[in-house]
Amino acid sequence: MKVGKIIKVSGPLVVAEGMDEANVYDVVEVSENKLIGEIIEMRGDQASIQVYEETTGIGPGEDVYTTGSPLSIELGPGLIEEMFDGIQRPLEELRKAAGDFLVRGVEVPRLNREKKWNFEPVKQVGDEVVPGDIIGEVQENAVVRHKIMVPHGVSGKITDIKSGEYTIADDIATVSGDKEYKLQMMQKWPVRQGRPYKRKLDPNIPLVTGQRIIDTFFPVAKGGTAAIPGPFGSGKTVVQHQLAKWADADIVVYVGCGERGNEMTDVLMEFPELIDPQTGESLMKRTVLIANTSNMPVAAREASIYTGITIAEYFRDMGYSVALMADSTSRWAEALREMSGRLEEMPGDEGYPAYLASRVAEFYERAGRVIASGNDDREGALTAIGAVSPPGGDISEPVSQATLRIVKVFWGLDYALSYARHFPAINWLNSYSLYQTKMDEYFDQNIDPEFAKHRIEAMALLSEESGLQEIVRLVGRDALSEEDQLKLEIAKSLREDFLQQNAFHETDTYCSLQKQNKMMQLILKFGHEANRALAQGVYLNEILALPVRERITRSKNTPEDKLEEIDAIKDQLTKEMEELIAKGGIPNA
Repeated sequence: MKVGKIIKVSGPLVVAEGMDEANVYDVVEVSENKLIGEIIEMRGDQASIQVYEETTGIGPGEDVYTTGSPLSIELGPGLIEEMFDGIQRPLEELRKAAGDFLVRGVEVPRLNREKKWNFEPVKQVGDEVVPGDIIGEVQENAVVRHKIMVPHGVSGKITDIKSGEYTIADDIATVSGDKEYKLQMMQKWPVRQGRPYKRKLDPNIPLVTGQRIIDTFFPVAKGGTAAIPGPFGSGKTVVQHQLAKWADADIVVYVGCGERGNEMTDVLMEFPELIDPQTGESLMKRTVLIANTSNMPVAAREASIYTGITIAEYFRDMGYSVALMADSTSRWAEALREMSGRLEEMPGDEGYPAYLASRVAEFYERAGRVIASGNDDREGALTAIGAVSPPGGDISEPVSQATLRIVKVFWGLDYALSYARHFPAINWLNSYSLYQTKMDEYFDQNIDPEFAKHRIEAMALLSEESGLQEIVRLVGRDALSEEDQLKLEIAKSLREDFLQQNAFHETDTYCSLQKQNKMMQLILKFGHEANRALAQGVYLNEILALPVRERITRSKNTPEDKLEEIDAIKDQLTKEMEELIAKGGIPNA
């Protein structure tokens, strides 16, 4: 290990000289406390190091030891259900070693070296393998089957492969190529480098989230990118939690980046108790948590995003659909800004570094639906969903703008909606999805041939409502024709009965695409039938007093296994409207 000397300490930034043989992004150990750091700038023989632990008490003259390798994480069995900090130290093991608060210089293995896993080979002696090929599998828990892959840089013929109980550090196979390689269940990967794949695929399959406003109006594709900007208190974290709970991804990686500790506590308390609708097991059994809360070292916050997306890419390479939730990228950008300021770099907009946009793009470009490396053409997907917390909700600030330039889906949270207790508080007038055309084709083929047509009709009603509300504010509702007043009522039904969704209601928290389609059809059918009745001379107040309207409102609470009840409401609607037209009055309830 090469040794340098500290000449300056500025918070998490340490400058050391005598580091001429080190490279940018090498990991170093600072002082006798062996604090973990990473070189982020080289000037001659002087290295600027961002230290991922508290630097209080460190001074000039102390030694810095270089490891000669970049910041890397360990990938292998033991990742699922675990909670790591920003540089992949397991928090439970840190607690056992040092107590309830982080202590400097504590070293713990990133993955458990003692636990034995049952390795089941799928290749045999004599098989030719290339990087990315699966050589065996481990049943990590009741839900996840962990696939052991040939590391990158290794290819050749298998000369030995074992079967049975081994730890992640034991040799389980030997590959003979340009030299002899011993393979373990664990491999390492530098976090700032995207994992390679064969090719990217067109993102044309939706990531179904069970949230009506998202799936129907602003869908995200598997392998897509989405941003959730919104001011404090508008419900970003609850939306992220809902997506983590219900999105039809095989694996969820949740990165709490600079957020409040109690939000990560909510995840830790809730997820083990929630039953995954896909597997019937605890939701935690397909989740990896990265926690770098607001009171943890700021430099590690910058690394946490890369740690999370590298773990997500690893599971993508196994052929899984992975959803990465980053909450929030604004805090990550603040860490970039702090380190940039300490390096005395020329500031860009609002003090953020000039390379902010390229770093944001670099992160989101690692998402995608791909054919993974290897001979078997496995398809995996990594969907990246980032929350953005613009100060005061002003999305013209640099982080929001840099994010919106690269992501394809924008779920704009609105404080006025959250103040009115409309959740999720996604504003349907300024949100958008650039995957909409592809998703419409998918829904028309797989859900209902008229799904897209109904969605366009519903969106047009919601847009028209906005203009009509302006007139109502100026001259009052009575100035509108009965047809326009009916439009307001149908738009209100769409808002309150369809777009609003209760995350804490047992049935309403998740809504399948089939149920979303039936609910939307029901509300629009009411509009069509009501317009028919108006044309026949029936008064609007008589139509609005029909008993079936209460059942339409309550349709959101229909259980998923009783969707025929929504069809029964449709039949009741037609019957009551026919009676109303025939009698010119309100039928008996």
